[in-house]
Amino acid sequence: MTRAYVGIGSNIEPERHVRAAVAALRERYGPLLISPVYASAAFGFEGDEFYNLVVALETEQGLPELANTLARIEREQGRPDGSQRFAPRTLDLDILTFGDTVADAPRRIPRDEITYYAFVLRPLADIAPDERHPALGARYAELWQAFDGVGLPLRRVDLELV
Repeated sequence: MTRAYVGIGSNIEPERHVRAAVAALRERYGPLLISPVYASAAFGFEGDEFYNLVVALETEQGLPELANTLARIEREQGRPDGSQRFAPRTLDLDILTFGDTVADAPRRIPRDEITYYAFVLRPLADIAPDERHPALGARYAELWQAFDGVGLPLRRVDLELV
């Protein structure tokens, strides 16, 4: 089994789509470790605020299979194939880490966004403070403490994800 950390984001009916994503991931992978949900302004375009969180799941799938499963869940929630990067979305599911894998192709793992954006690093540090970034070797709590805070402010959202 491999532990994967997956970022979840939505800014179109985010409560509905975040809940649907968590339910779909639970149905497929069983118990999840779930971070708090954070709201932040859209980044790179004008749009409604995003809800973001991170979940940890255990999988027997390989990295390509997990990516395909996440893409299917995104499509089931109304995200079109090949949607623009900086645009409103019903659901965005990103594999942040996959065990201790460090790879550039077909996707960069671990994702660069971990150290770039508070809305990725903060929820990851919340649920995995003592785990180490596979490429950098630093603990997520240390990365969060050192984070420069530049960028979008986060607001914790009380969203029940039962």
